[in-house]
Amino acid sequence: MNVIRVKDATEGGKKAFELIQEGLNDGAKVFGLATGSTPETLYKEMVDSDLDFTECTSVNLDEYVGLSGDNDQSYRYFMNKHLFNQKPFKATYVPNGKAEDLEAECAKYEEIIANNPIDIQILGIGENAHIGFNEPGTPFDAPTQVVQLTESTINANKRNFEKVEDVPTTAISMGIGSIMKGKKIILMAFGEAKAEAIANTINGPLTTDVPSSILKNHDDVTIIIDEAAACKL
Repeated sequence: MNVIRVKDATEGGKKAFELIQEGLNDGAKVFGLATGSTPETLYKEMVDSDLDFTECTSVNLDEYVGLSGDNDQSYRYFMNKHLFNQKPFKATYVPNGKAEDLEAECAKYEEIIANNPIDIQILGIGENAHIGFNEPGTPFDAPTQVVQLTESTINANKRNFEKVEDVPTTAISMGIGSIMKGKKIILMAFGEAKAEAIANTINGPLTTDVPSSILKNHDDVTIIIDEAAACKL
């Protein structure tokens, strides 16, 4: 693991952008993307840049079950707002949270990943060390699947909704096994709330209780953290 410490999320976004730019220059064509507040500074750097992604494909990590892509709390809406509307890609894939057959949607998404091998995967991390929406206990070889969100994840996400009852309790998530197929992984974490998860990821044992600990087994991982997220290292 290559650990890069930065001052704050703004500097972290710039550092992640440098890695995206290097990858693009080296021929990367498929980007695995994450949602949430963590990668927003990266997406701003991408939008403000002169980089051209029109020959590139994006494959997103996850989507809430039950929300359509035009719902302003959906991850498709988030990606359109923060990146795709300003920086067009050749193709953009986000799981369909309104699919009638969720298992079929998961199988279809695995096929999309197989047909578009991810060159650079962007990750955030949950306070409980989830990556994607793969909560503690998820098998390390799990494919894309429907997941039940833990109470801590629901509480962490409720800030985006009017009331906690509105927060979806299930999601479609790229599995840990799928994430690990990415050729290069960039994990970003900012703030003291992520410090324990980061410490367990870097210094703790390999265990499904800490989903992100599997990253120890990947050949090319860069972790970008601010001083607050690094405070327990």
